[in-house]
Amino acid sequence: MSRPGPAEGSLDAETLAFLTRPGLTRLWTAARARLERNGLQPTGTMRLQHLDAPEREALSLLLARPVTGPTATIGLPDLDARLRASAVGRGLAATLEELGPPLTDRRALRDAAASERARVWSTARTELESTSLSSHPWAERWLEDLRRGGTLTRQGPHTATTVVTQAIRTLATLFPDDETHPTPASWGRGELATRTTGSAHGLDDGALLSRLVLRGIALAHDTDFPTDAPARRALWRTASVTPDEVSSTVLTYGLRPTGTTWQETALRDRADHHRETHLTLRELRTLPLRLPPGTRVHVCENPRVVEAAADTARTAPLVCTSGSATTVVLTLLDALAASGCTFAYHGDFDWPGIALANRIIQRYAADPWRMRAPDYEHLATRTRLHDTPHLPLTGPPVEAAWDPELAPTMEASGISLHEEAALDLLLEDLG
Repeated sequence: MSRPGPAEGSLDAETLAFLTRPGLTRLWTAARARLERNGLQPTGTMRLQHLDAPEREALSLLLARPVTGPTATIGLPDLDARLRASAVGRGLAATLEELGPPLTDRRALRDAAASERARVWSTARTELESTSLSSHPWAERWLEDLRRGGTLTRQGPHTATTVVTQAIRTLATLFPDDETHPTPASWGRGELATRTTGSAHGLDDGALLSRLVLRGIALAHDTDFPTDAPARRALWRTASVTPDEVSSTVLTYGLRPTGTTWQETALRDRADHHRETHLTLRELRTLPLRLPPGTRVHVCENPRVVEAAADTARTAPLVCTSGSATTVVLTLLDALAASGCTFAYHGDFDWPGIALANRIIQRYAADPWRMRAPDYEHLATRTRLHDTPHLPLTGPPVEAAWDPELAPTMEASGISLHEEAALDLLLEDLG
């Protein structure tokens, strides 16, 4: 390694073979890490410990000085100069690039990222100051909370800039500073989203933009940030924004409220004619649901149960979760609970079904409706006797809060049973 070599072109085979010998692997790894932290500048020192004999030999040849102990301290400027004066003929950074993979200037990346973040907030501040939000004291705090919270930092610069700009424009639309920018008395959320983002889905529940705007509305009204869907809908309404309350429905049957409004009368008429009813959130916000105290409402998971109950003119009140307890389902059940109703719940005998049953039974102190271990065993045995094809029980087990024997029984059998397997038994109970 003492003869000088050309500074340009690829390394010759002999030099490359020397540099890639196993005894130098740790040196190059440590040097690469140090250079990438140092902005690719050969500064500082490295300390290699627990050197074995091949490593000591290779280092001695490379550095042109004896390395005899288990530890070697190597200055990066010295290593850089040695490589330039040797057959390698190039500095440390160029040598590591030749050995591969390419070096990454991590300091430059950090600086660039910091510069991009600063540009995001500079753009956001300029945008805020150009809108009506500049006259609202809470808006400055909102923007500062976003900066400190790190939510946008985790996004790419382009996405972060787009989202915060759209959030500012949306809030400025909701909170004008004077009458020179007339706004409707209320907005539909899709209409507002189209106005400020170009997409009717820009403010959909769960979207990042929606969360940012709701934080602004909460600050403007000095209230807590909502933690569930009903609270988010309520907060939208405080800013005269109407969420979509008509597309999601809850399937009902046999509800007979005691009031005299046209809505309650219509429900009774449909129940008397054995017709199912889909109720929207919009209806539930204004619908009185005064049922006789102690009315027992059966709750099922699958719409087929409601269909069969209607076909056979059953009379018991029935509410269907349609596979999941969405906001509209819970809103109805909350209203029925407030009127003094009690509940009985039945769902699928699979792990998602047990999880949903836990949620309903625990929230409303509902009775399990043919949902205990003996009920499962009876249905499983019946499917075997009828040679019904079996659905395997898959996924992680879920303990049934109302019956500690149910989950082990299901695991032992390994059969998943949908609610329709118990349809005849459920119809018996519905009267």
